[in-house]
Amino acid sequence: MGRNDLTRRNLDLLDDFMRYAFEHPGILDQIPQDAQLVILPMDDPELSAQNRQTASTLCARGEKVVLIKLRKAEVYPPELELLTA
Repeated sequence: MGRNDLTRRNLDLLDDFMRYAFEHPGILDQIPQDAQLVILPMDDPELSAQNRQTASTLCARGEKVVLIKLRKAEVYPPELELLTA
């Protein structure tokens, strides 16, 4: 997996997590302020393994790490509302 692909896939995961956090803000209270977040996609074993390695490296450096196991979010159709004058 190339660096650009790894970055893109992790940004997609972060986007899914942030959408969840906006809907369920209490989850953010469970994350220590000084922790590094590492998201493990439950439906992408290759990326999950790569991110676990990143988590191990961070832990070896003495960093506090929070693992977030995440499934790909379902795409919901947007709701449209027409406003007229």
